[in-house]
Amino acid sequence: MRILLVEDQMELQHWLAKALRESHLTVECADNGADADALLHTQDYALVILDLTLPKMDGLEVLRRLRARGGARGKTPVLILTARGGLDERVQGLNQGADDYLAKPFELVELEARVKALLRRGMGNEALVYRCGELSFDTVTRMFSYYGSPLALTPREHAVLEALITRSGRAVAKEKLFGEVFALDDDANLDAIELYIHRVRKKLESGQPGAAAIATLRGIGYLLQPRDQT
Repeated sequence: MRILLVEDQMELQHWLAKALRESHLTVECADNGADADALLHTQDYALVILDLTLPKMDGLEVLRRLRARGGARGKTPVLILTARGGLDERVQGLNQGADDYLAKPFELVELEARVKALLRRGMGNEALVYRCGELSFDTVTRMFSYYGSPLALTPREHAVLEALITRSGRAVAKEKLFGEVFALDDDANLDAIELYIHRVRKKLESGQPGAAAIATLRGIGYLLQPRDQT
């Protein structure tokens, strides 16, 4: 899940980005409203965490422009995170199209819970737990289990497998995977996806019934399905 964090207080931005990445999210950051607006015009995100008091463009204007664009990008969930926590500001933000509002100071556990709830809502609440054979992904805890035990994954391995299991039975293009696994400022190219696909495949290897496997569909992408269907 790739999210955009818009926060001009750099110490807070770095702390939040680190915490969110530890929750297996791909985080891109902007420290002013103009940059955030440009990113939202060209990039797809699962969620935006948006401060209101920003240089170059106010957060409410960023939100207004996002909603005015319409289409899939215009429906991106937005969590406002700001020190402007008065009733008038909350009402204005919600009326402009914000999905949730959290005032500073805040507790990290509450922010994480709200982020998870908005991400589930953004997926249409299709499932709380996704399954492929004996592999499962819990969207509440954001953890994988395999044959009933936790599956140890690096953050990028986790991002690859999450993108596949939430589309289980459907092919995912390499370009789509790359966009969900890597942030714009990451030093990586498209071929890096093949490395992480290889690593995840190794961790899914099993001779037991119910094993999950990743199939490569030439010219199409990657497909997660039970091994006996591969």
